[in-house]
Amino acid sequence: MPKLAANLTMLFNEVPFMDRFDAAAQAGFKGVEFLFPYAFDAARIVEKLQANQLELVLHNLPAGNWEGGERGIACHPDRVAEFREGVATALTYGKTLGVKQMNCLAGIKPQDVTSEAAQETLVANLTYAAGQFKAAGIRLLIEPINIYDIPGFFLNTTKQAIDLIRQTGSDNLFVQYDIYHMQRMEGELVNTIKANLPMIGHIQLADNPGRFEPGTGEINYAYLLPMLDTLGYTGWIGCEYKPKTGTVEGLGWRAMVGQPG
Repeated sequence: MPKLAANLTMLFNEVPFMDRFDAAAQAGFKGVEFLFPYAFDAARIVEKLQANQLELVLHNLPAGNWEGGERGIACHPDRVAEFREGVATALTYGKTLGVKQMNCLAGIKPQDVTSEAAQETLVANLTYAAGQFKAAGIRLLIEPINIYDIPGFFLNTTKQAIDLIRQTGSDNLFVQYDIYHMQRMEGELVNTIKANLPMIGHIQLADNPGRFEPGTGEINYAYLLPMLDTLGYTGWIGCEYKPKTGTVEGLGWRAMVGQPG
């Protein structure tokens, strides 16, 4: 049975962030993930996790000016020092929070930067970060994202992610496979996951179109979720979707994997 983690950035957003841990536990989730912890006190997050017997599955490295529209800086040649500072910050939080994996957003390629320069910078930054995280016992992930939601994002396909991993030569770099993003970019979900399963460290879900909960769109989650068990995926699945009506009202889809709705 798949292990489902509530994405607290997307779910229960009708309540303050620190109260979402309580809401996730009350809704039956055993794990949580979110974009960033850096605006909050790490010790307070630990208290919330422990009080609710929740596992923190994932969060992201610092990603530049998020409110200003940046979606990562790992491919920005002029911001390598800032990227490394972000690695140090992420490690400080990660060690306190006990998280076992973190995601590095590649970022939107600046218009005045060539694809070759962005690629070279991204490979170098990932090589550095993967080594730092390995020393701390934390896996580093990279996530392909569709070009419709984030135009210009530099990492868009599973193959591109696998090629990046090979170019770093790291054994501590894995793919965060977001079903919604990859349905929009490439389809062929089951065969792609099967072919690359050893390199997939984390999976996220949402339906398409709309990025709502499973069962609202074209993706056959009633087939896909049990198939992940059959393929041998044993990691968490992050529920990173926008509730179509309300979070609790929309949880009935979990019955597809034998979990309470």
